[in-house]
Amino acid sequence: MKFKLGTMAVAALMAASPAMAELVFPSLSYRTGPYAASGIPFADGYADYFTMLNARDGGIGGVMTTVPECETAYNTEKGVECYESLKGGGGLVYQPLSTGITYQLIPKVTADNIPMLTTGLGRTSAKNGRVFSHVFNFPANYWDGASVAVKHMLDEEGGDLSGKKVTLVYHNSAYGKEPIRTLTELSKKHGFEFNEVPVDHPGQEQKSQWLQIRRDKPDYVIMYGWGVMNQVAIQEAVNIRFPMDKFIGIWWSGSENDVLSAGAGADGYKAVTFHNVGADYPLYDDLKKYVYDEGKAAGAGDQSGTVIYNRGIYGAMLVAEAAKKAQEIHGTANITPSQMRDGMEALEITEEKMTELGLPGFGPEFKVTCENHGGNGFAAMTQWNAETKEWTLISDFVQSDQEVIQSLIEEDSNAYAAENSIEDHCS
Repeated sequence: MKFKLGTMAVAALMAASPAMAELVFPSLSYRTGPYAASGIPFADGYADYFTMLNARDGGIGGVMTTVPECETAYNTEKGVECYESLKGGGGLVYQPLSTGITYQLIPKVTADNIPMLTTGLGRTSAKNGRVFSHVFNFPANYWDGASVAVKHMLDEEGGDLSGKKVTLVYHNSAYGKEPIRTLTELSKKHGFEFNEVPVDHPGQEQKSQWLQIRRDKPDYVIMYGWGVMNQVAIQEAVNIRFPMDKFIGIWWSGSENDVLSAGAGADGYKAVTFHNVGADYPLYDDLKKYVYDEGKAAGAGDQSGTVIYNRGIYGAMLVAEAAKKAQEIHGTANITPSQMRDGMEALEITEEKMTELGLPGFGPEFKVTCENHGGNGFAAMTQWNAETKEWTLISDFVQSDQEVIQSLIEEDSNAYAAENSIEDHCS
């Protein structure tokens, strides 16, 4: 039976509890393979946040946390094996950081009653909590990112994209194909010509694709890439003198790793984001005191403040806050994965909450409900400064075109429900 307790009552209950087991937050990491340069900073940020919570707060609700890692090498089969090997250890929530792994785990986590968070990745229509009871993708998804990129183009073109050409360069995988339907619908709505250019894994050879782009002369290029594909694409764009301020990456194509190798040529490149950039936040004072200065940083300890390290911090913060909510709802500190799912479905992130956590202005506000597992679709635009070697937020967080996206989400999720005989989770 579920019941709610006030904060003081929860604290008293937890303080009175006997020795407690750890709260387990598994990390499906990839520190090896072609995408290691992107996987390492996320895994480091994720681990460092929990290390800080243990040292500063005594864990979450008086219970220490642990972050067991399992190396997937961004391989779907290995990712599933990692999930199967770790789930018996009481893992509260999984963040696979891979769309391929996510698709394979959706039916598994649902059957096992374990929640999964796929922030900014995975199956976009999992936002529909009526169908996907155990999958969450707040605060934004792939389709939001595509829409916010188009909104930025509209701003740049005075509100009119009619007759313009937009090309999508994408990783030829489930991930890279995610925005195609959305961009197709948005092209109809706004009158631009939309073209697709796939790049096969891992993306080290793209000469022919960029020769095609040079021939087509698009007004804008959007990139859904990952790992070395991003570096190669940006260099090839430099080689054909494509204007960087017309080249927009999704958030997985907008890290330091993607632009540094191109030097000055990458100056002005843009990327959509669902969180802020840099290390100028009070939280970093605590990370320094409790983690870095104590020699407890994960990995080599050299990723602090980078884009994807911040994303790892953010991912850890979101599930830590959901764990606190689950403890409050169920009146126990030793929550189960099922109870963790309830905490995620009741999560609300406000600016006040982010400020309390030492991350003011770091991301959009959102509230999760049974029906809405994905937030409200807010994202912002960043731009790379090659001289200072820094990303800068150049826009406010703006909402994606919900009219187009919600219609697609309903269509896709309802088809999935029909195929798999899924009843309305919220009825």
